[in-house]
Amino acid sequence: MAGTSRPIPLAIGHRMLTDWPLFYILVMRLKGKSMARPRSADKRNAIMAAATRVIVTHGLSAPTAVIAQEAGVSNGSLFTYFETKTELFNQLYLELKAGMASVALEGLPAKAKIREQFFHIWSNWMGWAVSNPDKRRALVQLGVSDEITPASRAAGHKTMTRIAELMEQSRAGGPMRNAPMGFVAAIVNSLAETTMDFMIHDPANAQKHCKAGFDALWRVIA
Repeated sequence: MAGTSRPIPLAIGHRMLTDWPLFYILVMRLKGKSMARPRSADKRNAIMAAATRVIVTHGLSAPTAVIAQEAGVSNGSLFTYFETKTELFNQLYLELKAGMASVALEGLPAKAKIREQFFHIWSNWMGWAVSNPDKRRALVQLGVSDEITPASRAAGHKTMTRIAELMEQSRAGGPMRNAPMGFVAAIVNSLAETTMDFMIHDPANAQKHCKAGFDALWRVIA
């Protein structure tokens, strides 16, 4: 019929596509995949920092919308970097764990005696906690959260391998030599948390508290 437009068939492989709405949807989907928004390292870091602060102030139950607002991005943008809240928390856990371990091991005097090496790690660890109170508190909450997967915990433990080795050597001849490693680690963490609290609340005597905490730890395990 004159004046009536007819769809022009388009060959795709061995098929003929004459349904233009369907073709349009297909093209837009392919275009969307090829034109995915590039990720920004600065935005990702902002989301991670915001998540740390929000966990401290609102707890692990805080919605992602609160984290996104704190980071200055849309909730949709947050999911561009992390598909789920669980993924965000697991990545944050790993980064905080790795950052803490890296600082603790920085400048380790590898040829020094075990006690000196352990005190070096202890001092760096305490310094990290005092300088990064939000990271410390967020890591504590994440560490006891069911959101953290066994795979993430295993990866987090790997970052602490050198520290665990020194702990094993330190307790080899002491009263804790036959105790389960998890029990020993729990004692170390308890003493560490107490020492951190005193260093933060009494900064004028922070170094004294650091030394006293380590001396108490050494008497317990070594």
